[in-house]
Amino acid sequence: MVRSLVGSVATLWRYPVKSMLGEELEASEVTEQGLLGDRAYALLDTQSGRVASAKNPKKWAKLLSFQAAYTAMPMREALPPVTVSLPDGGSVTSEAIDTSSILSGLLGRDVQLLSSAPQTASLDQYWPNVEGTAHQETTTELVLPPGTFFDSCFVHAITTATLARLQELYPDGQFDLRRFRPNILIKPIADEASFVEDAWVGSVLAIGDKVRLSIDTACPRCVVTTLAQAGLPNDLGILQTTAKHNNVIAGIRASVLQSGSIRRSDSVWLESQ
Repeated sequence: MVRSLVGSVATLWRYPVKSMLGEELEASEVTEQGLLGDRAYALLDTQSGRVASAKNPKKWAKLLSFQAAYTAMPMREALPPVTVSLPDGGSVTSEAIDTSSILSGLLGRDVQLLSSAPQTASLDQYWPNVEGTAHQETTTELVLPPGTFFDSCFVHAITTATLARLQELYPDGQFDLRRFRPNILIKPIADEASFVEDAWVGSVLAIGDKVRLSIDTACPRCVVTTLAQAGLPNDLGILQTTAKHNNVIAGIRASVLQSGSIRRSDSVWLESQ
């Protein structure tokens, strides 16, 4: 096995409620299902029976104007309630009786806030007219991993090098990491703009003292990267640039081989055969 130092953890993010804005962290426990508390809650569209996701912006783009944060430090034994900050400046907590009705009124659709995932769940994914993507101008069904609210992988990481390269290619775009919703932002040792993590697929990332992640696939991007959120404008050019210059790929998907704790500035090692 070859082990090489490739960078360090620049920052960490978790998203307590699926498709809402999340919270930036100094440290986090990593479990078999990624950062503890990530995507633990979601909204269910009671009419369609599908999970609400900004991947279908015609219905759910407004979700990105809500922000979710835990009321206390998450523990493995039981996750605490979440506070949802509302677009009008107010807030609600997940344990309040009228939370689902308040969110339904603001979103204009009847929703139910779920604190655990059903065994079988899916969502609608809209594909804009961007050359190089799997579909154009259509909506498909995405089946979620059993018993979870994740789209596919439990950990998503991206490097500052990839964001910098995309920014070079499209200077008028704002390639803010929040558009890409990673759990881990990695700062590579080499200070250059490139899609460096593409070459890591199939290897293992070792972070800090214990955590080891299997890098399973590259991460194809979707319409969410183009949507207005957190002061960022709608911009289809974000996805068009990713599609044109890197086959719609930006970042990596990973699964957890070994649990533990990680924090900002932890060293990141690449292990390969």
